[in-house]
Amino acid sequence: MSVDMNLLLVEDDEMLGDGIKTVMERRGMSIDWVRDGLSAMKSVKSVHYDVLLLDLNIPWLSGLEVLARLRSEGNQIPVLVLTARSEVVDRVKALDGGADDYVVKPFDIDELCARIRALHRRHSGQEPEMLRHGDLVLDPSAHTVTIQNSAISLSAKEFDILHSLMENMGRVMSRRKLSEKVYCLEDDVESNAIEVHIHHLRKKLGDHPIRTVRGVGYVIEKPGLLAKR
Repeated sequence: MSVDMNLLLVEDDEMLGDGIKTVMERRGMSIDWVRDGLSAMKSVKSVHYDVLLLDLNIPWLSGLEVLARLRSEGNQIPVLVLTARSEVVDRVKALDGGADDYVVKPFDIDELCARIRALHRRHSGQEPEMLRHGDLVLDPSAHTVTIQNSAISLSAKEFDILHSLMENMGRVMSRRKLSEKVYCLEDDVESNAIEVHIHHLRKKLGDHPIRTVRGVGYVIEKPGLLAKR
């Protein structure tokens, strides 16, 4: 992450809040942490933040109420909602109410950081970086994939899955995580949908491996690690 990013965390869980704050500070971020909705509103009005990390279940004003007030006042700060998996209805309400993205608790801290970076890039007008694995190149801006400069035709879901795997190279992505990234909350997703997309991707990508980690999910190894195998 860029060291000039300033974050506001709104989270009333002491252990989770302390953990997020500690990690962000170790990674060079400036981060303020408040525990309730009223304090969140005061902070946003007095300090410029690049991204707001907003829990939904907080005291005094709920996360949804904070979001509604911010947007009604014309404040377009990027908002990343922190939500429990059971709060599907609230997630829909948050996105409809102006939230930019969400992560489901419990979440991987590297994924949280990646989501923060992506939000900051979008709102600051920066182009997302191209992702490379050998001669495989994925361009998020142009929504293209090439191998040895030859275009590979992928469906929208195949592209999203490959994007997630390449963005998280070296880390195993579970089927649940991939489903959350590529399907809308309202979609009726078949139980083997991710496996079908992975099968098609493997056929199209040829020698560029998507490895199955049995019982866990899928991973694209970092090129350096792959060479050592």
